[in-house]
Amino acid sequence: MKIRRKVEIAVISDVHLGTYGCHAKQLLTYLNSIDPKKLILNGDIVDIWQFKKRYFPKSHLSVIKKIMDFAANGTEVIYITGNHDEMLRKFTDTEIGNISIVNKLVLELDGKRAWFFHGDVFDISIQNAKWLAKLGGWGYDFLILVNQFTNWFSDKMGKERYSLSKKIKNSVKGAVKYINDFEQVATDLAIENGYDYVICGHIHQPKMLIKKNKHGKTTYLNSGDWVENFTALEYQFKRWKIYNYNEDKLSAFYADEDIKDMELKDLIAAITIVEQPTSKKKKKSKDKD
Repeated sequence: MKIRRKVEIAVISDVHLGTYGCHAKQLLTYLNSIDPKKLILNGDIVDIWQFKKRYFPKSHLSVIKKIMDFAANGTEVIYITGNHDEMLRKFTDTEIGNISIVNKLVLELDGKRAWFFHGDVFDISIQNAKWLAKLGGWGYDFLILVNQFTNWFSDKMGKERYSLSKKIKNSVKGAVKYINDFEQVATDLAIENGYDYVICGHIHQPKMLIKKNKHGKTTYLNSGDWVENFTALEYQFKRWKIYNYNEDKLSAFYADEDIKDMELKDLIAAITIVEQPTSKKKKKSKDKD
């Protein structure tokens, strides 16, 4: 018997479905361990930028099905658009059942105001030189592939695994400055607009800290990613916490059995075909007649 943790809000971002760097199986393990009232997808869930490479394995489809199952079972699913899934921005404010698509979100949580957005609006390289940002995305994905090979070799040699891309990013002073600037801009705007929490994604750096300036203070939260850090944010009992898959995994929750045993064609059908219960009712009434 599977026991799922009840969570008021779960926030995930930067999953990058459709890329080699995405760790969909670990994300499925996490999603199958929780029962959220709200699931907030804070951008870059599907990597539409790099969708042309035609890489979308079964585990990636299973993540989409799991999210749709949440919605079908009463969870409110809010998809906040990011830069890698910016094509969805043309559908902003669209609602389909329990699923809605927005560019940003404001919630009141136990008397406090929370401001959710992906964060790419602060990235000048994406706003003013999109082609360069896309080129950087492809190079980053290549780096992920190199990293996977080095980790495979490390496993064979009995050595510790490590993230090559993360190591490179963290060693560059410019990257550290960018992260600090990102956090400063986000928190200054949140304080200026009276938000108690500001919740972002985009920079793949999970974090929770209190930031102050002369006008007040706010709590900055970043959900991290499912490429390198395997992290999410959870809100329960009037407090936030960062969930870390590598440290907080309590039980071996894998994909639901009905998803796990599905063939690829059946999985695609489950995502794209919705049963119409009303037609069954009509059929019964005809039988009675």
